[in-house]
Amino acid sequence: MENRMYAEVLVDVGARKINQVFHYSVPSGLAGRLKAGCMVMVPFGGRRAGGFVTGFSPLPEGLAGRTQIKEILELLDEGPVYTPAQMDLAIWMADFYLCPLVTALNSIIWPRIQGMAVKTVRGIYPADITGDQGYLDRLTPKRRQAWEVAGERPGLTRKDLARAAGVSVSVIDSLVSGGLLYYGSIETRRDPYPEEGPAAGRGFLLTSNQSMALQEISRAIDRSAREVFLLFGVTSSGKTEVYLRSIEHTLARGRQSVVMVPEISLTPQMVSAFKGQFGDRVAVLHSRLSHGERYDEWRRIASGEAPVVLGARSASFAPLENPGLIILDEEHENSYKQEENPRYHARDVALWLAGRFKAVAVLGSATPALESYYRAQPGGPYSLLTLPGRVERRPLPGVRVIDMREEIKEGNAGLFSRALVAAVKEKLKRREQVILFLNRRGYSTFVVCRDCGLVLKCPHCDISLTYHAGGSLRCHYCNHVAAAPGSCPDCGSSHLGYFGTGTQKIEEEVTRVFPEARVIRMDSDTTSRKGSHGRILKEFREGGADILVGTQMVAKGLDIPGVTLVGVVGADLTLHMPDFRSAERTFQLVAQVAGRAGRGDVPGEVLVQTYSPDHYSIMYASRHDYISFYKHEMEIRKALQYPPYTRLARVLFTGKDEDTVKKAAEGLAAVLTGMAGMDQFGGIEILGPAAAPLPRIKDRYRHHLVVKSKSGKILRSLLKNMMNRVELKGRDGVNISVDIDPQNLM
Repeated sequence: MENRMYAEVLVDVGARKINQVFHYSVPSGLAGRLKAGCMVMVPFGGRRAGGFVTGFSPLPEGLAGRTQIKEILELLDEGPVYTPAQMDLAIWMADFYLCPLVTALNSIIWPRIQGMAVKTVRGIYPADITGDQGYLDRLTPKRRQAWEVAGERPGLTRKDLARAAGVSVSVIDSLVSGGLLYYGSIETRRDPYPEEGPAAGRGFLLTSNQSMALQEISRAIDRSAREVFLLFGVTSSGKTEVYLRSIEHTLARGRQSVVMVPEISLTPQMVSAFKGQFGDRVAVLHSRLSHGERYDEWRRIASGEAPVVLGARSASFAPLENPGLIILDEEHENSYKQEENPRYHARDVALWLAGRFKAVAVLGSATPALESYYRAQPGGPYSLLTLPGRVERRPLPGVRVIDMREEIKEGNAGLFSRALVAAVKEKLKRREQVILFLNRRGYSTFVVCRDCGLVLKCPHCDISLTYHAGGSLRCHYCNHVAAAPGSCPDCGSSHLGYFGTGTQKIEEEVTRVFPEARVIRMDSDTTSRKGSHGRILKEFREGGADILVGTQMVAKGLDIPGVTLVGVVGADLTLHMPDFRSAERTFQLVAQVAGRAGRGDVPGEVLVQTYSPDHYSIMYASRHDYISFYKHEMEIRKALQYPPYTRLARVLFTGKDEDTVKKAAEGLAAVLTGMAGMDQFGGIEILGPAAAPLPRIKDRYRHHLVVKSKSGKILRSLLKNMMNRVELKGRDGVNISVDIDPQNLM
């Protein structure tokens, strides 16, 4: 057998049947340059394809002498684009979430390969004329001043140098033309938060509970062993301060830290807290950065310049060499779960990182996911740390539940209860601030013909169109936009009714009911432009508005001392969703938005408007009673055998022909049912198939089935076997996707 070494290449084609490495010969021009981790271009299936060199080996026995081995065409990136730990993570993700390895790897290293050029600017430098001091003496004072500043601060741009020296740009130009200054290229960082920097020492005194939590986390960091803590603290209990001091302890031990927050909570306020403490040692990663900003932050992390990483779920993929602490703030948040392949959950990745690096994972929340709190019970894999009270002994806000059925009975058909109107007026009189929360954007939820009953729906999705002020109808699933008609498309009637309420309508009604108030709105419509989220919050925090109207963007992460009243306009919107987590999400949302009140010196109050005042999720949220909610909900989960008592997977079928999709779902359900009868797959239960709650999105029909098992290992084994038998992108145009531990069954 020949001893020649061939490159093992993971070809960038995201198909399960190509989920392996292929051998290629190394051309002489690349000998010595090619190494594991490089990106290359290779011939594949009659075309050119990108790929990643994963290693080198002789040809397997089955290939040696039997086939002509193709040659690598081109080296795309000389340096390794992934670290060994990142490849290990990709391998684990591919196995756990049942996706192609190259799909997992691409999601991890995306910032590295998307912005491959550094940014340079033309900087000005002083020429070396030390041998001719007399020449300097003959310069005018302004020219000499400019030359000296260029020596003190080399690399400034033409305009910046003129400004720093206090001269005109013509003075700089004359020095360049005279040979005393010259232009050179200098690499510059695309800093997404240039205004944020280190602040003065905080000097906060920790509460006894904060001190105990910090002590436990610090001891675990010192042990350099995998440990997981659930930091369960009420809103405004000081979890962020525990995070900051834990990071200080980690850095002092020469290790790095990752802090993940929901994208929606990654406000300038959060960035300011971390940059204020750690300055340029913080790198920020999230989806609203430009490709260049993300790439520059990625390089700072890889070089060791930024040992603290703050970001959304993708921050878990940062190229760190030795993380000692991984923090997942608001760990209950749905946004930590990616809905596209690979369908990973940042919590799972955080726990994998803790194991891989013998690090500490801290999961923080005022309303933990039931699965997390269950695992933090005695004997479970997590350790529980509690912060039961607010800092500075501030009281939790009083919560009053308003029964909107009674309001209607008593003649009030408006959006706001009489109690909420009175409370807002009182706060405005006292010059205090108010947040009004409604988890639905737009003006009206749907438009219906009052004569024939037609509801105007999206032509591409089975969902009603949302009416927006200005006369547009929009689908919030596929972004279809149409002008609102003047008459019914079916019967021609002009009697069109606009029903339901969105944040635009709330804003309009607030302006009408409280004409003296300054009102701003924060939802995905008003924050679509970069930086708009931060500008709105800055304006509100600095007193530029009295009332902030918003969706779930205002429910999390905001710490605005001036807010003394929170009004939950519709607490029922998530309560009756066809999802077993609907009660849990309602509790979390109400409890979290209630926590925005009373974070300053003035006690806060919360008014919750609902048509289901007796529902246990709203009752317990109004009492700030997570433990009672947990016990109540867990009884239901146990009876129905839902997580955390079982593990779930969702198999989703989508296609353009409804009957074909239905038949594909029924056929695969029969296959799975047959496999579930085998001894090796004991305890598997198949639910469905059935039409998904949203049966059509973007012109594709949707059916799904749910697979249940008490063993995650058996569940994945069954699905792996199924996927080896079935092509996930069928010839009949039906796509099949598998979601392990789904967070959304819609």
